[in-house]
Amino acid sequence: MIRVALVDDQAMVRSGLARILSPEDGFEVVAECADGRQAVQELPALEPEVVLMDIRMPLLDGIAATAQLRAAAATIAVLVLTTFGEDEVLWGALEAGAAGFVLKDSSAEDLIAAVRAVAGGAAWFDPAVAPRILEHYRLRVAPAGRQAARLELLTERERDVLRLMARGATNGEIAATLYIAEATVKTHVGSIFGKLGVRDRAAAIVFAYDHGVVRPGATHTSG
Repeated sequence: MIRVALVDDQAMVRSGLARILSPEDGFEVVAECADGRQAVQELPALEPEVVLMDIRMPLLDGIAATAQLRAAAATIAVLVLTTFGEDEVLWGALEAGAAGFVLKDSSAEDLIAAVRAVAGGAAWFDPAVAPRILEHYRLRVAPAGRQAARLELLTERERDVLRLMARGATNGEIAATLYIAEATVKTHVGSIFGKLGVRDRAAAIVFAYDHGVVRPGATHTSG
């Protein structure tokens, strides 16, 4: 069972998410929080694997709550709930440590897939959101970071690992595909972060899309 917490100020939204993420599909909703402050106070002790985090909430918004939650419990993955028009918050959430984004009007199948991917250590970018994340990256981050983060520093095996990461594969799936140990995959992932100048999987995947390692639209844009 994947342990999930729901953070949204609308009870109807939480109820709908809880119905989709049901025990029958392998999920256990361990907490529901109505604002970011409650999430930061209660969730570290409950140790959910994935937190579905709304952005616009009273007391403490989703970006600040994500940053504080990740600082308090780094093992908790945060999947941000967003709407199509919230462009300005996307990069802020990624910088705060979010593992990905899922649209509030996504299908039940996509929501389940997103939570499973993030629980498995992958990142998830909804196809409708990914191009705008790349645009934010190009405008705000790439000009300052291009010289420090060089794709050519990666070995061929590290490129293979990055490519599979960007397609949504977990460490275990990467290990199986490349016929190497999962511990070796973790070593490669750490090396990739260092060479590209990124701090986490989601940022590495944005870099991979921006530099043509994988193409948006070639997969479901999870990763």
